Amino acid sequence: MLIIPVNPLQRTQTPHSGYHWDGSSRRFFEGWYYRVTLPECGQTFAFMYSIEDPIGGKPYSGGAAQILGPNDEYLWRTFPDVTKFWSSRDILGLGHWGQTDLNAQAIYLLPAEFDRYVLEGYQATATLNQGIIRDRATNNYCRWQYEIQPVYGWGNQNSIQQSTAGWLSFSQIFEPGWQILMAHGFASGWIDWNGKIYEFTNAPAYGEKNWGGAFPQKWFWLNCNSFDNEPDLALTAGGGRRGVLWWMESVAMIGLHYQGKFYEFVPWNSKVEWNIQPWGRWQMQARNLNYEVELTGTTHLPGTPLRAPTANGLKFCCRDTMQGKLNLELRKINYGQSQIILKTQSSLCGLEIGGGSWDNSWQSS
Repeated sequence: MLIIPVNPLQRTQTPHSGYHWDGSSRRFFEGWYYRVTLPECGQTFAFMYSIEDPIGGKPYSGGAAQILGPNDEYLWRTFPDVTKFWSSRDILGLGHWGQTDLNAQAIYLLPAEFDRYVLEGYQATATLNQGIIRDRATNNYCRWQYEIQPVYGWGNQNSIQQSTAGWLSFSQIFEPGWQILMAHGFASGWIDWNGKIYEFTNAPAYGEKNWGGAFPQKWFWLNCNSFDNEPDLALTAGGGRRGVLWWMESVAMIGLHYQGKFYEFVPWNSKVEWNIQPWGRWQMQARNLNYEVELTGTTHLPGTPLRAPTANGLKFCCRDTMQGKLNLELRKINYGQSQIILKTQSSLCGLEIGGGSWDNSWQSS
């Protein structure tokens, strides 16, 4: 039997890297997100993998792979057979086989063996993302294989990595759970998008996941690690309205990794404010005792509808672009005075809104 290779950069492994399903029949989903940005051509590929009700035999049991490709083009494929899905409980590792020549149980394969035997499907770990999917209706397809070198997990470099949503994310009180798996890393390999081959070395890469048995009502998200003249900078920010026991709460956070240091702005250590338009403009600011940060994301592009797990299965309920503009400013506070540490911008920022009731802007603190 083949064993998943252990990430040599074990220190970057975050909490919640392993698979969360407990084997029960309760409503459950888990989703993983891998992204690679190619600054030379101004394009981004985002790979989204999901499994729902893995016990099987339920109305929404099954898996899927979605890709947001060049110019925000979209490709997706379902994998209805939950027995062909595998994932590791201890480390980041998962895969789903569709069409295959193998009769064996689905497991991690060496990349050359996966390439040979799995005609449709994917596999992904902390250091690899590989797969092939095809849209039977249009014959559009994507094949990909790249290796990943993690740089930042979620926390200070060379320190114990943190849960994105704090210690309470270990319980079912707050669902869904959300974890940044790799705030920043470098990807090297290739992606074949409908016959056009993109080859890359040390391209900015990112990974996150979410899981649980409940679904957020509404959310927003900003993500970027390809900035002008700042190669050692990664941002992830977002917020949502989610159920906590019998009430609803709105929460948001901003996380920055910059030159080896982690700047975390979360509800328990900072004041976080936001003003998100139904589409086109994302504004956030946060302040704690030592630092303050300000973000403005904008786009004139229409964005692409994506599917996300809902109480009623995978549905089009969010909108994304990977070509958003972003302005970012980080300041240090000394004796009430603020001093700029960092001021930068990007034109390759991921921007997203999701869920219902986006008729008006969403403002909160």
